[in-house]
Amino acid sequence: MDIYEEITRLRNSGIKAALATIVNVRGSIPSFESAKLLVREDGSIVGTVGGGCVEAEVWAAARQVIQEEKPRKLTFDLNNDPSYDTGLLCGGTVEVFVEPILPTPFLYIFGAGHVSLSLSKVATVAGFSTIIVDDRDTYANRERFPEAAEIYADDYEKVFDRLLPNSSSFLIAVTRGHRDDMRVLRWAVGTATRYVGMIGSKRKVLEIVKHLEQEGIPRSQFGRVHAPVGLAIGAVTPEEIAVSVVAEMIAVRRNALQDAKPHPKSILAIS
Repeated sequence: MDIYEEITRLRNSGIKAALATIVNVRGSIPSFESAKLLVREDGSIVGTVGGGCVEAEVWAAARQVIQEEKPRKLTFDLNNDPSYDTGLLCGGTVEVFVEPILPTPFLYIFGAGHVSLSLSKVATVAGFSTIIVDDRDTYANRERFPEAAEIYADDYEKVFDRLLPNSSSFLIAVTRGHRDDMRVLRWAVGTATRYVGMIGSKRKVLEIVKHLEQEGIPRSQFGRVHAPVGLAIGAVTPEEIAVSVVAEMIAVRRNALQDAKPHPKSILAIS
């Protein structure tokens, strides 16, 4: 199996991985510089960096890199550490760089109005692949959203069944009314989506959450919901709102927001 083809497949499938590469060799080792080991999120592997205890440690480090989404550099002195003597190693020093392989982040935008127009464009520039959903084909169409990866113009409930958001996905509810936002949020909190954002005032947000709780949705499911959506930068125009929302998504994607439970920008923190 070609490692690079597998990386492409994993990214398109929304599956995290880590790639370990031997970047420096001094002395004799049972592998070669640039040898690679790809570790998938489930722990399965493609390739090798030489086997033995070194590979076991690289595999363990790769699992941490996948979880933390941050690269690491490992150094193994095969001459001085007897724990690496498995009969396979020849002596020497090897450095291994382990980097995260992250899926293409998809942004599901529910609603195709003025804010969505700017949001799709700004998000695309920032590296997100956008999917537009609206029940009006006069709004959700290729002419208005030429940059979008996919466009759905149909009833929201019908579209839900055709979408497969995962733990690398982002979702924004910016429809034309409370009723539709609530329909989207009801579905979204039951998915694996990493980030859910909803536009509107705190009063609107709390009313919708209260209604959904009365339907039986546990309050704990709203921990990933950021509402009102976006960073507080005083945004007023659709373009400014789009910038604030995408900035918040980037902060979540890069794990740059404060680690708190509930998150200070989540619904649980304001209710």
